[in-house]
Amino acid sequence: MIAFTLAAGLLTVTPGLDTAMVLRTATAEGPRRAAWAGLGILVGCLVWGAAVALGLGGLLAASEMAYNVLKWVGAAYLFWLGIHLIRRPRTGFAVSEEKSTGTGGWFMKGLLTNLLNPKVGVFYVTFLPQFVPTGVSVAPWTFGLAVIHALLGVVWFALLIGASVPLSRTLAKPAVVWTMDRLTGGVFLAFGAKLALSKR
Repeated sequence: MIAFTLAAGLLTVTPGLDTAMVLRTATAEGPRRAAWAGLGILVGCLVWGAAVALGLGGLLAASEMAYNVLKWVGAAYLFWLGIHLIRRPRTGFAVSEEKSTGTGGWFMKGLLTNLLNPKVGVFYVTFLPQFVPTGVSVAPWTFGLAVIHALLGVVWFALLIGASVPLSRTLAKPAVVWTMDRLTGGVFLAFGAKLALSKR
């Protein structure tokens, strides 16, 4: 358990798509929406953990077609997010936009970003079983490891969101918002390309 917590902790703080999404949302949209995006990502991790615990995640490791379908859908979603941010970067926060978007929209963005990334599923399939001791019930233990990973994500996302609060005035300036949108769009495109070109 200690070894898994240390390994999962290092993986959690390693810069990736989840970190980019939460940090960008915190700086450009505010801590509340970043928390909802982070919650969506963490729920996605739990869904993957449940799938692996039930044996469904093994399908991604065994089926080339299943992996490729989810890979291309995920890459297309990241391309859509990236292109939208680059083509239509914002320069401020409109009240009407805040009302129409809603916190549920940010939860779904985080959830879909995680669920449409087959590398998360393959990672869980190959990573979690290594930390299941002999003589225990595999399914509950495997899901418990996913819960620990999600709790580490809660701490990491809270630190990211908290770090953005003192800088909120600067980060809310039109020029900064415009730059953040375009930079994040580029990051999402890069992750989409990396996912599209990835192999199992």
